[in-house]
Amino acid sequence: MIKSRAKQDAKKKWSTKLALELRKANRYRTLVFMAIPGLLYLLINNYLPMFGVVIAFKDYNFTKGILGSDWIGFKNFEYLFATRDAYIITRNTILYNLLFITLTTSLGIATAIILNEITKRYLTKMYQTFILLPHLISMVIVSYLVLAFLDVDKGFMNHTILPMLGIEPISWYSETKYWPWILTLVTIWKGIGNSCIIYYAAIIGISHDYYEAARIDGANKWRQIWYITIPSILPYVSIMTLLAIGRIFYSDFGLFYQVPLNSGMLNSVTGTIDTYVFRALMTMGDIGMSSAAGLYQSFVGFILVVVSNYIVSRRNKENALY
Repeated sequence: MIKSRAKQDAKKKWSTKLALELRKANRYRTLVFMAIPGLLYLLINNYLPMFGVVIAFKDYNFTKGILGSDWIGFKNFEYLFATRDAYIITRNTILYNLLFITLTTSLGIATAIILNEITKRYLTKMYQTFILLPHLISMVIVSYLVLAFLDVDKGFMNHTILPMLGIEPISWYSETKYWPWILTLVTIWKGIGNSCIIYYAAIIGISHDYYEAARIDGANKWRQIWYITIPSILPYVSIMTLLAIGRIFYSDFGLFYQVPLNSGMLNSVTGTIDTYVFRALMTMGDIGMSSAAGLYQSFVGFILVVVSNYIVSRRNKENALY
């Protein structure tokens, strides 16, 4: 008798809870319907292709298909790391990304702070447009702009700037020592706009009461930036940095392949994991090795994000990604 009453009470509680959940779902029904197209796109575009991860462990054969191809385990990964270029491409990918993350973040914050200090709105809008415009330009167009500057015969540098300085023309696309600087400058010019706009949006969201109180206390502009602006946008900086760290084993293919015009003489400073995989895919058609490289990049990126987020959350949970 007691057991039956307990079951009835449990069923009643469950039905009451279910009714409340259905009522909540009905309240947000419109939002759920609006989210369905986005969720379907996410499922089709991001999750269904994950089935192709199995190709990384197979000797893929077009005639046999994904499931019918022979299973070879980690041999594709062995090939990726057994080559003599494995150290070079991994080193270039990591060091370039660390440099790009540091520079674009710091310069993006500095530019956003400068924009925030401009009082005239039309100037702010104009500067935002000029700064963001390079981010919207295709890397193919950027490669031709760089070529217009660095072309051996008719480039602006060899044809105008270097003769004015009394310097002999330079064969830019065969000299490796210049390209770390060139790639860095191109990345800053193209990427600082997107970073700046994100941080600028965070800065204008800071309450002016903080600055007013700081001015009353006698704080100058530098102290207001150091003690109010930067701490207020730190959570955004942390999230953007964590997301960038997750892609530290990826490189901008257009930057490292198209801008140097795929010059073989520059591979020691422009070769990354992505360009190496593309060249291997084009020359050998080895889809299995390409899939192994993509899985390796994703897995390492995931581990780095988790570890970095854990370190950040230990110091300040508000700045963590999750």
